[in-house]
Amino acid sequence: MRRDAFVPIDTDLAEAITNQQKAVLDEFEDPAFLLPRPTRNPEGKVAFSTGTFRGELREWLRVCDVRDELGREVHVTPHQWRHTFGTRLINNEVPQETVRRLLDHDSHAMTSHYARLSDKTIREQWERARKVNIAGERLATDTGPLADAVWMKNNLARAKMALPNGYCALPLQQKCEFANACLTCPVFVTTPEFLPQHRRQLEQTQALISQADTNGHQRLAEMNRTVEKNLLTIIDSLTTSGGCSGGGKSCACNGKDGSDAC
Repeated sequence: MRRDAFVPIDTDLAEAITNQQKAVLDEFEDPAFLLPRPTRNPEGKVAFSTGTFRGELREWLRVCDVRDELGREVHVTPHQWRHTFGTRLINNEVPQETVRRLLDHDSHAMTSHYARLSDKTIREQWERARKVNIAGERLATDTGPLADAVWMKNNLARAKMALPNGYCALPLQQKCEFANACLTCPVFVTTPEFLPQHRRQLEQTQALISQADTNGHQRLAEMNRTVEKNLLTIIDSLTTSGGCSGGGKSCACNGKDGSDAC
């Protein structure tokens, strides 16, 4: 925008800036920039170029061997950090006017782009993720003319009924009959991102079963064995590659009635 903008920074960044100021003042008598060019700049009057910075960033990513979830080398531009900052603010429900001021946008239309970007990114990740129910059955990806409506329902459900190890797929207008027993609930859905929680809960459940058996509490042990069985099935399904793709009427994991659902 070629204008000054005031934004909050954390104490670590403030300390780094102060240290850089001291280093530059120690090197140059009357420097003009916080980041002066390191070569052919005896008086510190020439700034570190953005092109050089991009090159340094690419080299840093290469040396650190930073890769994405598919193992590919990542390509990052400095401006992407600004997008990440704006999207995280939107995801954390920071008011749009506050986001606009922090990003120094002229209009709300510019800021609303981050809200659209956030929803689009979350939807792509949700559709790409392998989702299974309590029986370990792969769920189909929602496609076709009703896909937008299904996503809206899922998005609302996740916003209102997020669970520590998955999401409740029960429609919002229905009352849950299963209280907190989500792992025995037929409308429970989970994805690989929750594997650490599932494994931790499996350890805790098995410890409860052992303690219940020792104390002769057979009913308690029986209830927890149902949860243990479902956890083992879920973990196995989420860690095993392949399986049903969820598409078409020949779905291998649920071909009883020839339906499209997996």
